[in-house]
Amino acid sequence: MWVAISPLSEALTMKLYFAPDTCSFSPHIVLQELGMPYELVRVNNRTKRTSTGEDFLAINPKGYVAALELETGEALTEGPAIVQYLADLRPEAGLAPAAGTLARVRLQEWLNFITSEVHAGSSPLFNRALPEEALVIFRDRLFRRLDFIEVNLASRDYLVGDGFTVADAYLFTVLGWMKGFSIDLDRWPAIALYMQRIDTRASVQSALAREAEIPPVE
Repeated sequence: MWVAISPLSEALTMKLYFAPDTCSFSPHIVLQELGMPYELVRVNNRTKRTSTGEDFLAINPKGYVAALELETGEALTEGPAIVQYLADLRPEAGLAPAAGTLARVRLQEWLNFITSEVHAGSSPLFNRALPEEALVIFRDRLFRRLDFIEVNLASRDYLVGDGFTVADAYLFTVLGWMKGFSIDLDRWPAIALYMQRIDTRASVQSALAREAEIPPVE
């Protein structure tokens, strides 16, 4: 049986469970873009304890961020779903095209590409135990995905339409990990300019500042 999520107009106070330098930064940017009230809860990815003393596994049994707890106590997981839900709360902000339009499908096309080809494609690079031969294979595959993004951004400022959308929040978040992999995004000039453009947004800087205010969880 499907359980109905609370009506969009009723989701006024939410909790975003986050961990620094993870994909939870994407919905955090979106919350800042929308100017919506929310509580920020930090998660220790190792112990699964939160900054409010909860067991994160009780919030999201999958065990990873992001998770968005609604006012009803229901939890949404998976970044691409969370950011679309948030965008639909305030459609006037223009962070996602209207549902049922081709433009919305194009947004979902990008979200799926980012999550499956860039996010998941970069995940093996976090594993320092992998031999260099394996890392080369994963890097080469990732570079081909970045080449595709480069071509698309060469003629536009954002991924979908003429303005910033939730897809940009997600791509910016994932590409932010590249420095930790010693991947220099200057190799892709359009991507490098894109990252600089989004980094200056007030939403990004405000989200970074709020996350820095919450100390690590033991």
